[in-house]
Amino acid sequence: MTDLERLFRRLVDNLIAIDPARLHRPLAIGEIRESVVPYRTNRRSLAIDTMEDYDMLLLRLCAGEGGFVRMMSDEIRERFELEAESPNPDLALLAELAEAEFQLATDQLAHALGPDPEIAFAPPEEEEEEPEPAPPAGNAGTRMALDAVRFTIVAPEPSEEPTPPSPPTPPAPNSAPARSDAAGPRCGFCGGRLPAGRTVNFCPHCGQNQSFTRCPECQTDIELGWKHCINCGHAVGEP
Repeated sequence: MTDLERLFRRLVDNLIAIDPARLHRPLAIGEIRESVVPYRTNRRSLAIDTMEDYDMLLLRLCAGEGGFVRMMSDEIRERFELEAESPNPDLALLAELAEAEFQLATDQLAHALGPDPEIAFAPPEEEEEEPEPAPPAGNAGTRMALDAVRFTIVAPEPSEEPTPPSPPTPPAPNSAPARSDAAGPRCGFCGGRLPAGRTVNFCPHCGQNQSFTRCPECQTDIELGWKHCINCGHAVGEP
């Protein structure tokens, strides 16, 4: 994984933890630096050592390298391209154009979220049952004995007393809190369709644990429904 791919994946993961709907909305450069993927809380996951390395990585991203994002203004994108190709790029351009916006590339976002749910969870093709091989002709006596046994087996008579209904099966302790619609359950983070008829601990599209989320400030695990992070006190939105 390249350094730009690592930054893009961290950007997608943090947006899912904050508000999955923002994956499809324009994002301001200043907002990325200050709250979505701030350097101080993401430098280890990005494998960078200095703020200059972080700014240079973000500058390359805004310049369109790798096709991960698309700047809303072609003029601003060209300015970032010139600085990214310069032997001594002016990283202050990020602060100067903090209000400039870009949008995540659709193809790269789909790749980061995972495979198409219709393909990943398509029902397996039914295999044709092979006919039971007939016993050898020389074992006619054994075949007749087996046939006699088959004919003596009868189904039990139904009981006169009605069978009490089975109690409902309790949900698994780590089952994912997914919302449902007419098409089936969906992920509470990215809205992707979840496979029906099984326990889902992680979303197959965004990879998020369906029983907790993460603090956008310090990345501490927090349970769904909490208003503030227990580690840094940062206010978190409801998933």
